[in-house]
Amino acid sequence: MSERETWATRLGFILASVGSAVGLGNIWRFPFQTAENGGAAFVVVYLAAVVIIGLPALLAEFVIGRRAEVNAITAFDRLDRQNWKVIGAIGIFAGFWTLSYYSVIGGWVIRYVYGSATGAYFGSPDGYFGTISTGLDAVALHLLFMTVTVGIVAFGIEDGIEKATKLMVPSIVVLMLGLAVYAVTLPGGGEGYAFFLSPDVSAIVANYRSVVPAAVGQALFSLSLGFSVMITYASYIGDDENLGIDGVSIAAFNTFIGVLAGFVVFPFLFAQGVDVGDAGPGAVFVSVATALGQLPFGRLLGVVFFGVVLIAALSSAISLLEVVVSYVVDNYRFGRTRTAVTLGAVLFVVGVPSAMETAWLGWFDAVAVNLLLPIAALGVVLFVGWVMGGDALDEVRRGTGGAETLSMVWLWSLRTVVLVAVGLTVYLSLLKLSAPPL
Repeated sequence: MSERETWATRLGFILASVGSAVGLGNIWRFPFQTAENGGAAFVVVYLAAVVIIGLPALLAEFVIGRRAEVNAITAFDRLDRQNWKVIGAIGIFAGFWTLSYYSVIGGWVIRYVYGSATGAYFGSPDGYFGTISTGLDAVALHLLFMTVTVGIVAFGIEDGIEKATKLMVPSIVVLMLGLAVYAVTLPGGGEGYAFFLSPDVSAIVANYRSVVPAAVGQALFSLSLGFSVMITYASYIGDDENLGIDGVSIAAFNTFIGVLAGFVVFPFLFAQGVDVGDAGPGAVFVSVATALGQLPFGRLLGVVFFGVVLIAALSSAISLLEVVVSYVVDNYRFGRTRTAVTLGAVLFVVGVPSAMETAWLGWFDAVAVNLLLPIAALGVVLFVGWVMGGDALDEVRRGTGGAETLSMVWLWSLRTVVLVAVGLTVYLSLLKLSAPPL
């Protein structure tokens, strides 16, 4: 196995991790999940899931990655726990599976950047989405998005992923803040803030079977947990870094972007009287496009908004591809460029059904979020909490100067609260699975 690359700077690792987490999970998926699951009631459960489940699980993936210093499957060999490598395999497969349809959505975003500049969707947002979301045009844009993703990953960790995310993540924050400031000025936008920020606790109690799995699944998806991304990224960092501070920084930054997306999307929609109940994979495209068509400077706002979504989509896509590339490069005599191109070609083919029919895309997304991610996350929590045990504590304490109490709290929360919560989520999520749209 050849000498592995590393992050050039700690900031590079944090921004790459944030870029992976921010992605479409926050700007595309979070708004329509919020709309589907009761608005602010969903947000409350989601935030609780990030703190109680997401952050401890994030640290667990960091522990495996830095301890083993290798990809997510071989890591379990390095830790002398070969029987557990199926966890890494499920995570890598989850990332591969997700990227196949994620790239299709990335293609939609490219089309919407162009459509915003020309005003192409202003006349009939529903009709425009129906035209561009499926068919040969969608396949071609899926290919374009995948090609850009492959190009970035082929350049490597320092020259490709790190440099790209150092530009992408600050750009996302600046542009989203600008859009959020503009949203405050919209007459009628206050109803959007109320929908997003005023939770009805009774709605959580009455609909917990759907709200809780959706919120936990969103927390895992938006933090890139269950994809083996954080195991892979942590395998490139040094021994002196404080995993706890890095984890809190990434989770907080990610959650901030998600909430910021809500401060943009919902005032846009309510200010123009757009129905937020029309949820689903295409909701943010149709609903936001409808609102943009009625707003002053709609074309400019559309270019900025969908430009942000495109940057976020790419920052996540490169992490999903890197997980698989890392495994192949670590274990076989293939160069990074050859590996990235080959895997990109396979992913393009797997994603064609999602590009031809949105029902397939919705099913692919449901399998990823309701099956693969929770099961992979459950495996990580079990392994780090009960198998690694003391070794996990040692790894968390490295770079902290001790942190005895906090590390023990983390370990026991992983063994109890997080384990039960993720296990329950797996059970409830399995009840929601449906057959493929044959």
